[in-house]
Amino acid sequence: MTKATLLHLATEDVVNVAAVTHRSPFRYPGGKTWLVPTVRLWLRTRKNRPKILAEPFAGGAIVSLSALFENLVNQIVLVEKDEDVGAVWKEIIYGDGVRLAREILFFDLSEDSARALLSRQPATQFERAFSTIVRNRVQRGGIIAPGASFIKNGENGKGIRSRWYPNTLRKRIEAIVHVANDIAFIQGDGIDFIRYNAYRTDTAFFIDPPYTVAARRLYRHADLDHRALFQCARQIVGDFLMTYDDTEEIRELASEFGFQTRLLRMKNTHHEIMNELLVGKDLSWISD
Repeated sequence: MTKATLLHLATEDVVNVAAVTHRSPFRYPGGKTWLVPTVRLWLRTRKNRPKILAEPFAGGAIVSLSALFENLVNQIVLVEKDEDVGAVWKEIIYGDGVRLAREILFFDLSEDSARALLSRQPATQFERAFSTIVRNRVQRGGIIAPGASFIKNGENGKGIRSRWYPNTLRKRIEAIVHVANDIAFIQGDGIDFIRYNAYRTDTAFFIDPPYTVAARRLYRHADLDHRALFQCARQIVGDFLMTYDDTEEIRELASEFGFQTRLLRMKNTHHEIMNELLVGKDLSWISD
């Protein structure tokens, strides 16, 4: 097998997340807003421009949404296993996203109203989608997995309302509704989706799986067969870009399957510089 190539990005090239347009209604742990400029470059430098961008572990789907809104692809396919997150995407894409946006806009958020809402079992997809958005916005770090706690002090002492921007959320959701005909959502397993669609020549894959270190704390469906994912990625006929935590396990898998890797630096929500690993067939399009 070809040994994986490890490339580095200079510290001064760390992406300022504030400069990237936010398209997703989610405040998602492990979100890839910081990676959007790199994905732009990836898609624009493809010899055969992909018509479809598939995101098998969609989560907040910021990468796919950005690609669609910027006309880098014609269509996107979002795949997500988490049923709560899936309820949001299904409601926006196939249900009544405008109603969801309006409900968010007029919800009188307080700790009492949030606890009352989240204590009830949703009876419909709409209710599940709305409660998921609220949970995502009022719990620390946007974590919706069991055990996450409410925001306490929050931003500028605003407490539970510090991440609640109802008008901004309304605009983001309504914008997605406007392009919903170009979005497909599948509730399911990301590896299975890659396995059954790897033959497609018109599709590029952005693969952002649960990471090896912090996933269990952040996500309900954290367990993943990383080797199986790399095996499926090797079958992809078109192109893919994969992002991971920088661990020895992932470097070894990349090397074993003949993929290149590149170390990128990003800022987390606490403005700390952290390293993440890009994996792909050919990363020569990223200049030093």
